[in-house]
Amino acid sequence: MSAEDLERYETDVELALYREYRDVLPMFRFVVETERRFYLANEVVMNPRSESGRVWFELELNDAWVWDMYRPARFVNQVRVVSFKDINVEELATKEF
Repeated sequence: MSAEDLERYETDVELALYREYRDVLPMFRFVVETERRFYLANEVVMNPRSESGRVWFELELNDAWVWDMYRPARFVNQVRVVSFKDINVEELATKEF
């Protein structure tokens, strides 16, 4: 496989992932960004922790979707994230009918 073939493959996979994201976005209430991943979730619990002067965050997500092009199954029931870095959680606007 040439470098050009590999680049074309990765571009196609990223485009498919974006299309999947666009399709599943209305199914979720929250967008969550960590230093390593991007998630959509319906339930988010963030617990700040501290020990010996160091602060970290434990994040629990339920009913989630993970932005990861190398992951065969992106829908997950539960996710637990531990991070010493910033975590961004945003509630998505709901459409009223």
